[in-house]
Amino acid sequence: MRICIFGAGAVGGHMAAKLAAGGHDVSVVARGAHLEAIKKNGLKLLHGGKTILGRVRAAQSANELGPQEAVFVTLKANGLGAFADQCAPLLRTDTEVVFVQNGIPWWYDKRLTRLDPDGRLARAVPAANVAGGVAYSANEIIEPGVIENHVPGNNMIVIGRPDCVETAVIKNLRKALEEADMASPALADIRQSVWQKAAQMLGNSSLCTLTELPVGAMRNDKTLKEIAEKAGAEGHAIAKALGVDVNAAPQRPSGGHASGAQSHKPSILQDYERGRAMEVETQLMAPLALGRMAKIPTPTLDILVPLVAAKAAAKGLYSH
Repeated sequence: MRICIFGAGAVGGHMAAKLAAGGHDVSVVARGAHLEAIKKNGLKLLHGGKTILGRVRAAQSANELGPQEAVFVTLKANGLGAFADQCAPLLRTDTEVVFVQNGIPWWYDKRLTRLDPDGRLARAVPAANVAGGVAYSANEIIEPGVIENHVPGNNMIVIGRPDCVETAVIKNLRKALEEADMASPALADIRQSVWQKAAQMLGNSSLCTLTELPVGAMRNDKTLKEIAEKAGAEGHAIAKALGVDVNAAPQRPSGGHASGAQSHKPSILQDYERGRAMEVETQLMAPLALGRMAKIPTPTLDILVPLVAAKAAAKGLYSH
């Protein structure tokens, strides 16, 4: 397949390296030292005891790449404006554009206007081309052009269209992901996986960011674990009120949804520590807003979410 990974960071780079090594025509949009390293040496993925080298076409602009069968957009949510500005040359009438995001994606509910300011994404990508993706995969860029996967054998990329239509491209993408050692099971509704991970992150991301602890350390503290579980349960209640069966979401190859990487830090904490814009809106504010619209009590989230937002804003990494 002809596939573009727009935003070849930790998750996107992992996907690109494996798909390219599997024989697909893969291009990536990246920038800076990471882009230059990929152009010079290819994209290296440290995967358990082996190194996977993905020979990809790397560019700073989508203008250099041409139309694609599929595009995986793996940018952080607050960077999606760059895709809206550049995506036109990548799109055919049948191109599936899979937004692999944490939290509530921009296409989920038009009432969440802060997820697509000024409607830029809605104008740039026709609704008929939009698909959603949820990544269960712990990765980290350890140096430009080199990505380490922390959970070899336990990675899953779930994809599906908001209209639940099973197009040929979606089926082919799942097959390509499966053959590249990334589980990609079929599912009834992508919203199930969106909410399953969103609810999980409502606890993990908020508590880990506030305490600056990795997931394992936070979960090994009895009190913090209980608070995280209450936050997750409130997320499940919101999903149920919206008609989404979270329990039907596909599970990782190992079973369940947790990565098992005890030392791994949620992406939002990694962004905080590295001084990068944080996905507070998609991961925390949007689920809470949907809960309020559905009139679901969220006493735990009502405390945790504003605390994380205030901490992020104090460092200039989030603006209300």
